Amino acid sequence: MTSPLQKGANNTQTDTRVQVGVKPLISPVPPVALVSSKGARRWANGHPWIYRSDVVTRPAADAGAVLVHNGAGAPLGWALWSPRSEISLRLLDRSPRAQIDAQWWRARLEHAIARRAPLDDVATAFRLVHGEADGCPSLICDRYDRWLVVQLLSAGLERFRDAIVESLIALVEPQGILARNDVPVRAKEGLPRETVILFGDVPREIEVIEYGLRYLAAPWEGQKTGAFLDQRENRALAGAVARGRALDCFSYHGSFALHLARQATTVLALDASAPALARARDNAARNDLHNIEFVEADAFEWLRAAERRRERFDTIVLDPPAFAKTRDALPSALRGYKEINLRAMRLLATGGSLFTASCSYHLTKALFLEVLEAAAADSGRRIAIRELRGQPLDHPEVLTIPESGYIKGALLEALD
Repeated sequence: MTSPLQKGANNTQTDTRVQVGVKPLISPVPPVALVSSKGARRWANGHPWIYRSDVVTRPAADAGAVLVHNGAGAPLGWALWSPRSEISLRLLDRSPRAQIDAQWWRARLEHAIARRAPLDDVATAFRLVHGEADGCPSLICDRYDRWLVVQLLSAGLERFRDAIVESLIALVEPQGILARNDVPVRAKEGLPRETVILFGDVPREIEVIEYGLRYLAAPWEGQKTGAFLDQRENRALAGAVARGRALDCFSYHGSFALHLARQATTVLALDASAPALARARDNAARNDLHNIEFVEADAFEWLRAAERRRERFDTIVLDPPAFAKTRDALPSALRGYKEINLRAMRLLATGGSLFTASCSYHLTKALFLEVLEAAAADSGRRIAIRELRGQPLDHPEVLTIPESGYIKGALLEALD
C-alpha cells in the first residue's frame, strides 16, 4: 500500500495553499508577495493595508493568507491576499513563523471578545470584532443577545470563513450566526452580495437591552447589521443631561429619543421615514414611554420652520446619516452639517444642551470642530463645549488606522 508520504513524493505539483486547521507532515512552501519600499513603510508605520500599486510581485495563489517580503527579500509577516481588490494585502501577523489556521483565528477572536467584557453589564448588543482595529482585517462581528451577525468584507477573509465561524461558536456559544454580506465593497473583491445563515437560526427581530431600555434590532434588513451600536454610550450621555422640552432629529428607530424620554418632560422625534417611525413607536411602547411625539418630516425643513416660529428646546440631539459618503461629497456635506447645527443652536433655550454627531469618515475631527465653530459664530450665541466624544469600547479607533474611526460627537451648552 502506498503511504501518504509516498503519495506526496510522487506528486509533481506543490500545494502552496495555507491549510486551515491542518498541520502538514511536510510544511508547504508558502505563497509570497513582494512589496515596494512604500508598501513596507505602511506596515512599519502601523497601517495594515498595502495597495495593489505597491505589490511588486503578486503571489502565485488564490485569495487567502500569504507571506509578505520587502524588496530585499526579508519577510515582513502574513497578510490576507485579495487578487482583485485595490487593497491587495491586509496585515494579519508580523511573525513570519505564524501559522494562519483555525487555532490562530480562535486566539485572535478570543482576545477581541475579552476586551468587550465590561459591556455585559450595560447592554446585550455590542460589537465583538471591529475589523482592522482588532487585528482581524475586514471582519465585523456584532452580538445581538444570543445571536451573532458577521460581515466578511474581503476575498482573503472568505478563505477562512469556516475557521472563523467555528471559533465564534466555541467562544460565544450563539444560537445562530447570520452573514450580512450584502455590502457594496464585496463586489470590488469579486464576492457575491448575500445575506445567509452560517449557523443555527437568527430571528428577523431581536429585542436587546441598552442601559435598561429595550428596543428591537432587525439583523436581516436593518441598517448596518441590525442597529446602530456605535452610538450606545452617546445615547446614554444625552439621556443623562436631558431635561424639559427635547428634540431628537433624524430619530430613525428612536434610540436617542428613548433615552431622552426618561428625564425630559416631552420629546419630539423627527424622521423622514414613516416605517422607521413606526418601529420607533413600537420601541417607545415597549418601554412604557408615553411622552414622545413622533413626527414624519424632513429635518432641514422642520428646523427652518421651527426657527421662524421662534421655538425653544432645552435638549436637542442631531445624529444625522452620513452626509459625506465619498470625498467628493464633502463640500456639500459641510454645508449640510453647518446648517443643521446652526438651526439647532438658535433653537436652544438658555442653558440648554445640544448633542451633535457625525458618522461621515471623510469629515475629520478637525473639520467637525470647524463646522461647529462656524455655526456657533453665525448663531450669535455663546456656545460652550462640555464634552467631545468618539467611539465606544467595542468600536476601537486605532491612531495609526484612521479608517477604523468615523464617529465624532460633541455635547454643547448654550450659555446665553
